Amino acid sequence: MSFIPFLIAAIVLAITPGPAIAYVVARTVAGGRSAGLASCFGTALGGLLHVLAAALGLSLVIAQSAVAFNLLKYLGAAYLVYLGIRMLMRKQAPVTLETMPSRGARRALVEGIMVEVLNVKTALFFLAFLPQFVSASEALVPQLVLLGCICVALNTLVDVVVVFAAHRLLKSGAAREARARLMTRMSGVTMLGLGAILALARREA
Repeated sequence: MSFIPFLIAAIVLAITPGPAIAYVVARTVAGGRSAGLASCFGTALGGLLHVLAAALGLSLVIAQSAVAFNLLKYLGAAYLVYLGIRMLMRKQAPVTLETMPSRGARRALVEGIMVEVLNVKTALFFLAFLPQFVSASEALVPQLVLLGCICVALNTLVDVVVVFAAHRLLKSGAAREARARLMTRMSGVTMLGLGAILALARREA
């Protein structure tokens, strides 16, 4: 197992801004720090499911089957678009940090799992990335699971840091309500954009 090269690559990928970071920021804006953290753990659980799928070869089925790939792709894209529209259609003023409901954390957790599970790019990423660092002379499944769990842990750690940073940004300053309103709109547009990107994803990627 080429652990050191893998760890360097995994850290670089984890700190590179991407859809997961945009998603947890959106959830933090919508529901506060508790919802943001719950979404982090939701995407982590979804990522672990992808790790197990890759280790067991299920991701290979998705990569090779146009029907399976397109089904998951469009389901994931539709769900992200739904989340984006729901944020943009909010009529009430943004909820302040003092009054944000804790019950939103459970919804954020479930949504985080669904968003990650329905992300075919995550499945293909683990399928393409992890095998580059395993040793053919050792059992493959334990190696894939270990490396995949490390990837998920690093990504989740970065997401948690981003959640605290977004929460601090919303908490500071006299114009936080206007900032929260702007970030809510931006987050809704981001969700729509992520849905469009996922819908246009190709198996060759």
